[in-house]
Amino acid sequence: MLQALANTLPHFRNTNSGQFFLMAGPCVIEGEDMALRIAERIKHMTDKLQIPYIFKGSYRKANRSRLDSFTGIGDETALRILQKVGREIGVPTVTDIHESDEAALAAEYVDVLQIPAFLCRQTDLLIAAAQTGKVVNIKKGQFLSGEAMKWAVDKVRQAGNPHVILTERGNSFGYSDLVVDFRNLPAMREFDVPVVMDVTHSLQRPNQSSGVTGGQPALIETIAKAAIAVGADGLFIETHPTPATALSDGANMLPLDQLEALLVKLTRVRDALRPTSGIDTQGLNA
Repeated sequence: MLQALANTLPHFRNTNSGQFFLMAGPCVIEGEDMALRIAERIKHMTDKLQIPYIFKGSYRKANRSRLDSFTGIGDETALRILQKVGREIGVPTVTDIHESDEAALAAEYVDVLQIPAFLCRQTDLLIAAAQTGKVVNIKKGQFLSGEAMKWAVDKVRQAGNPHVILTERGNSFGYSDLVVDFRNLPAMREFDVPVVMDVTHSLQRPNQSSGVTGGQPALIETIAKAAIAVGADGLFIETHPTPATALSDGANMLPLDQLEALLVKLTRVRDALRPTSGIDTQGLNA
C-alpha cells in the first residue's frame, strides 16, 4: 500500500525502508519562515531514520470553537507557502479542505487533500477532492466506526480516484473527551487503503468552557506506540517549536525538539514487529 502512495506522490522518499510513514507539521501555517524551518528539521530526522515524510499544514482553520479564534494568514498566501515547502524542502505536502469549491484551488499547491473528520460524510466534498486526482486523506468522524468508513472510500473510488488514505482520530466520549478504539485500524485496513493514526488530535479535549480545546500531550507516545503495534501504516503528528505560543491546537501538539526521540522509539517498535526469517525453531516445543 505504501508503494502505491509512492507512485503518486512526488519526493516521497524512504518508501522501501519498511517503516511507517509520517504526516507532521504545525496545525496551521503561521508564516513562511516557521513552515520552512519545521519542514527542514523533520525531513532531516525522517531521512536519518528512513521514514517516508509528508509535511502537514492547514492553510485555513474553518472548525473553530470561538469567533475570535485564529483561522489563518490568508488562503493563497498560506497555499503558496505550502507549495514552497514542497519545492524547497523536497517533500510531499498535505492540507485540509472544507468545502467543494476549495478542492481545485488547493490541488494546485499541495499533493494530498485532507477531509476533516466532521466532514467525512459530505458527498460533494469527497467527490470534488477525488476529481482533482490528488491523494485524498479522509479522517474518520468522531461519531463513526472504522467499518462505516467503507462508504467514504467508495465515494472517492467511484468518482474515479483510487488514491485514498484513512485516518483514525478517536471517537467522542461524552461531551468533552475522546477515546481511541484501536480496533478501527485493522477494520479500515480491510478496505485496502493505507491507515494512519492521528496521534495528537486523538488526545484533544473538546468543548471546554473557555471555548479553547484542551489536550493530553503527555499521552502522545502511548497512543503512537499502540498504533504502530496494531499495524498502522502511518502516523499523523502536529508539532511546533513552542506549542504554548502556537496559534491553533497548541494544547495537544508535540514540541518539535521532542519529535526525533519519539520517532527513534517508534522505529524500534516497528522493527520488533517485523517477521524474522531463518530462525531455528527446532526444540521450541520440547
